[in-house]
Amino acid sequence: MIEFENLIMTEVLKAMKELGGRVTRKEVRREIRDHSDVISEEQVDKIRKSKKTGKEYHPFAYRFNFAVKHLITAGYIVTENNHNLELSEKGRMVDFEKFDPIHDVRSIVDGPLNDEINPNEDNDETWRTELLDALAKMSPKKFEFFSRGLLIHMGVDLDDNIGVRYVGDGGLDGFGYINITSDDFRTTRVALQAKRWDGKVSAPEIDKFRGAMDKHNAEYGIFITTSDFTREAMKTAREGTRVITLINGDQICDLVAKYHYYVEPVTTYRLKNFYFDED
Repeated sequence: MIEFENLIMTEVLKAMKELGGRVTRKEVRREIRDHSDVISEEQVDKIRKSKKTGKEYHPFAYRFNFAVKHLITAGYIVTENNHNLELSEKGRMVDFEKFDPIHDVRSIVDGPLNDEINPNEDNDETWRTELLDALAKMSPKKFEFFSRGLLIHMGVDLDDNIGVRYVGDGGLDGFGYINITSDDFRTTRVALQAKRWDGKVSAPEIDKFRGAMDKHNAEYGIFITTSDFTREAMKTAREGTRVITLINGDQICDLVAKYHYYVEPVTTYRLKNFYFDED
């Protein structure tokens, strides 16, 4: 476990550099899950059940948060709220050819690991969990209605007939048009596929969607799912001349918040470190 945690430390720093140095914990985990050469998506997504509480949790999230905590203590990462992370100068200048988590991090970090630490240290908003639970309980018909409405709020002009039969015929769940912002006179044909699934969407499903796009000469595709996509699915979506945008459960939450789609924002305040620093 310690060796895996050491490996995660290196991948965290690499992911943060790749993402520009200022990111959330979730974005770092996602970058590792989707692109790490040494940590597989299966390792990131694996679920176990706690012997003490009986609740399910992600072992990777558990070790990931320890790794981030150690990197903060060792001065490679700075944070004010333990959720938004930023590489320090030390983190930005790290040489991965020479970086040694044991010597460079663990020699600085004091204290044994506490196996009872909450693996979800970054405290995702409750509303996201509630939204994903609600979407998972929707009928396929209602989820397609939800997905079409979200795209309309995003500026897609959807056809009133194509993709509205609400039957699992392997076709489209929506078809419309969108103007490319760089050229007001260019309209792109866009196709929608919406899947309310528990398991991850695989590459064959992307190929099937692309085939449905061919029938309507769609130039652009949007595939929405309440779950997630395999790495092969993401690779397949980027291949060919027609790119398919993939939207998973987390990204649905982001879009719902951005476009205020059947949600109401609640304003609150969080005290900054000034109020807790010792004199």
